[in-house]
Amino acid sequence: MPKKDIHVVPHKDGWATRREGATRVGVVAPTKADALSIGRDQARRDKVELVVHGRNGRIQDSDSYGNDPFPPRDKKR
Repeated sequence: MPKKDIHVVPHKDGWATRREGATRVGVVAPTKADALSIGRDQARRDKVELVVHGRNGRIQDSDSYGNDPFPPRDKKR
């Protein structure tokens, strides 16, 4: 079974984590920072990618916590 990436998306009650392909959100948090922390923990545990969206729904950033066959060349940190 392929792993499903974790997305941090805007939600009517703040921010939420959503597994790729899911119709419902996983965890709803009041701030984006809280949702990022929760999503990062989920992504590390499942060894998948964390995809961060902005208020407009567009992808802002992504981090891979699994075995990435094509690691990025950029140095974010």
